[in-house]
Amino acid sequence: MVLGLQSFTQRTGEGAGQPILNAENDEQLMHVQPGVAIVLGNQAPESSGALYISTRRIMWLSDVDWERGFAVDFLSVSLHAVSRDPEAYPSPCIYAQIETEAGEDEESEDSDSECDQTRDVSKITEMRLVPSDPNQLDSLFDIFCQCAELNPEPVEEEEEHNWIFSADQMPDDAGSDGGEESEWQLSENPANPIGYSNGGHDLTHRVVELQIDDQRFDDAEEMDHNTRNSHQ
Repeated sequence: MVLGLQSFTQRTGEGAGQPILNAENDEQLMHVQPGVAIVLGNQAPESSGALYISTRRIMWLSDVDWERGFAVDFLSVSLHAVSRDPEAYPSPCIYAQIETEAGEDEESEDSDSECDQTRDVSKITEMRLVPSDPNQLDSLFDIFCQCAELNPEPVEEEEEHNWIFSADQMPDDAGSDGGEESEWQLSENPANPIGYSNGGHDLTHRVVELQIDDQRFDDAEEMDHNTRNSHQ
């Protein structure tokens, strides 16, 4: 998916035509609203056109220019609301904020040019849809909400870590060849069956030392027993 507003000229049919939907993504047309002006950023309103709302996108097509149209995915619309405040905008409208691609410079919206065909619309961050009949605002807003719910934000799965090691997965320097000992060691402790950071203390070395010490104690006890028997 490409973030941001995009130029859209894919039409079919007679007259002003209708937008060509993306059948591969099972896109379906949900609502058509004629007589809607579109306002991009702080630019002057575009000439009147028709608003098409699908299960995937918001599309606007000019009534007078076959090559003039815009579309934005619902996943790119971070906010939409009904605006009736004349201080925010003179006409009642649907206001939408649009997410753009990361790293792109925001468009300067102070330009007074209405004929700049080369401006990059993908940098537009605000859009207003102004219906000729303000009474249609509430129904338009409801349709916006219904279609937005069909396009939830994708959930990023956290990377899974496998901390269980087998003998052949241990680092090469963790063997008994006198090399540097590995930071991670397997644990035979049932309370810690997966692994642990040994912090420089080698459990295996301690176990071996304990076994050696036990053998020395056995030898000492045997020598003491033989000494006592010789004195008797």
